[in-house]
Amino acid sequence: MEALKIAFDFSDFPKSDLCVAGAVGLFLLIFPTLPHSSFAMATMIQFLMFSVYGMGWNTIGGYGGQVDLGKAQYVGIGAYTTAVMMIRWDIPFWMSLPVGMGLAVCWSFIIGYPLFRLRGHYFAIATIATSLILKDLFESWSFIGGARGLKIPVKGEMPNFLYLQFQQDYYYYYIILVFFFIGLLYMNWFRQGRLGYQLRSIKDNEEVARSLGIDAHWAKIKAYAIATAFVAAVGSFHACYNFNIEPEDTMSLDLSVLIALMAMLGGAGSLWGPIIGAAVLVPMKNYLGAWFGAKAGLAGLDLIIYSGIIMLIAAFEPRGIWGMISRIREKRARSN
Repeated sequence: MEALKIAFDFSDFPKSDLCVAGAVGLFLLIFPTLPHSSFAMATMIQFLMFSVYGMGWNTIGGYGGQVDLGKAQYVGIGAYTTAVMMIRWDIPFWMSLPVGMGLAVCWSFIIGYPLFRLRGHYFAIATIATSLILKDLFESWSFIGGARGLKIPVKGEMPNFLYLQFQQDYYYYYIILVFFFIGLLYMNWFRQGRLGYQLRSIKDNEEVARSLGIDAHWAKIKAYAIATAFVAAVGSFHACYNFNIEPEDTMSLDLSVLIALMAMLGGAGSLWGPIIGAAVLVPMKNYLGAWFGAKAGLAGLDLIIYSGIIMLIAAFEPRGIWGMISRIREKRARSN
């Protein structure tokens, strides 16, 4: 009960923030009832998926200060576990979901223990290496389809809630929306919990944190495992949503970088940062990509535009968009 109270406790945020958050939450709840295209629905589902990805990355990357560029490997573990269990053994999504999360967390402990002996850019490079090695292994593993990947067959009649198979996208939308709200409440509890405070201390000054009795190595491993559970859960959802998965789609370096960018652009180490980052990057990526891709000679220009925006924001405010908002508030408070 105490954990639930903390999860629902947003009293340290200004009322204006809570009003905006409430309005956004209401919009998300009623979005499927509003006039929209199938492309807009797909974009909203991606926004929610990347928001949860970003929340997970934020535990270790934002609060812990460790730049993890290998999160796609856990998307792949979650997605492939669900796909294999559904195809080979006819196990429903809701039973394969915790198995995929468990396997991903176990793998995170196996590689996390040696990885967190490294610091700075050495750690970031090591996370890339582990992710690419696992991707190569999956591409050569015939049991899971190799480089061709796997296609999940339709199980019975639709809608099928057990196997997460629907013809209408709004079913998928509301399921990932539940994941989104659960993730948000968990992150609100996490940032106010003991581990959250320990990670912020480690991020500020690891040597001082160690002198205060904090086991920095173990705290990082736990945060890494939590981040992994978030990412693997959405990876399982991804498998059912797309009906088809392959290593290049679920385990690429591009995906790992994009997950990290969502949180860093919005504001790493803040509750709202990953959501803001996903709200900016996902629609920009989808709509600019579609618009420029349809025009001869302009394909790829969308990547240059949003990369330029990211660099400008990073140069102006390293704390991201949420940092810019905080800076404006601080200036107003000083002037008053």
